[in-house]
Amino acid sequence: MRFSQLPRSIRQLGTHVLAIILGVVLTVGTLQVSPSQADPAPKPLINETPQLIAQKQSPATAAVGNSSFVTAAVNRVGKAVVRIDTERTVTRRLPDFYDDPFFRRFFGESFPQQLPPEQLRGLGSGFIIDKSGFVMTNAHVVDNADKVTVTLKDGRKLEGKVQGVDEVTDLAIVKINAGGDLPVAPLGSSSNVQVGDWAIAVGNPLGFDNTVTLGIVSTLRRSSAQVGIPDKRLDFIQTDAAINPGNSGGPLLNDRGEVIGINTAIRADAMGIGFAIPIDKAKQITAQLQRGGKVAHPYLGVQMVTLTSQLAKESNNDPNSQFLIPEVNGVLVMRVLPNSPAATAGIRRGDVITQIDGQAITSAEQLQNLVEDTRIGQVLQVKVQRGNQTQQLSVRTAELKSAS
Repeated sequence: MRFSQLPRSIRQLGTHVLAIILGVVLTVGTLQVSPSQADPAPKPLINETPQLIAQKQSPATAAVGNSSFVTAAVNRVGKAVVRIDTERTVTRRLPDFYDDPFFRRFFGESFPQQLPPEQLRGLGSGFIIDKSGFVMTNAHVVDNADKVTVTLKDGRKLEGKVQGVDEVTDLAIVKINAGGDLPVAPLGSSSNVQVGDWAIAVGNPLGFDNTVTLGIVSTLRRSSAQVGIPDKRLDFIQTDAAINPGNSGGPLLNDRGEVIGINTAIRADAMGIGFAIPIDKAKQITAQLQRGGKVAHPYLGVQMVTLTSQLAKESNNDPNSQFLIPEVNGVLVMRVLPNSPAATAGIRRGDVITQIDGQAITSAEQLQNLVEDTRIGQVLQVKVQRGNQTQQLSVRTAELKSAS
């Protein structure tokens, strides 16, 4: 049955589909999400411009002397923020009609046999996390780069080596050799961040080096599916601090100058909405990336949407509904990928996952996070509702393979 034949209530849920099997499509620079890729993101909780916000300092972050808390925060971390320029060579393919005998007969061999390679350049940001020269940035900033140049705040340009990349979390580590101690950005904790906290974005948007913008944390745990990039496994920090192409990989700071996130994505159809990877997520895999190791991600191989008994009931009451959905709370399986752990275990499209290892499952995000926290090869006891029957299935997680 095609997706378009599903009841309207279920098709509306389809915009929130989370793919446990992930592919990666990346561009150099800040990720831009088109309106067709995601639901409209909600407006920031405080609808004020950064200029107005800056004038309303709280007692806890009041200006000291003639300097504001923003100045103090930027001074603390600014020397550790870097610019990242990339170059990569792309081989261009001749159009198919060049090989057509009819074309060759009339135009001869005067046309080139192959097109010259094309040099693509990219721009991003990063920040130093270790005095020996490890730089944190986004994976899409250095994606397939042949050459990486890191420019420090003092103007020095250094060759960078991509040490480790994890496309699923869009994080990467670049190594530079500066011949001495380097300034290091202090890392905070994203678990302590609250909606309404100050947010300071530092980076090189549009090539304007050393740019600082101010806003607030608009919301927390904005899922990558909601943002419009379901090929990631992330819950973003949403902010209204201005983020533009070139900001990718740069730090998002709190009012004390601590890094709470890595600026990553913007919405192409919106102003004042940007997204950052929580720094606690980056901390979990930093050591592996520094060693150049691969970050393993377990997966099941289903595409799914959150289901409530009310939504199921509405779908079943729809005269155009093609099949009945169990009227329970859980996660509705929209698709099972071939040769995946879920397919091997016997999970079917239309099943509703209600429990994993005895834990009630109420949302697709919860299920994805639970799977992410398991080990490769771990057997999960998955309880599904299939029509009027309850099935208990054993699913052995497998390693997610990169699509690149």
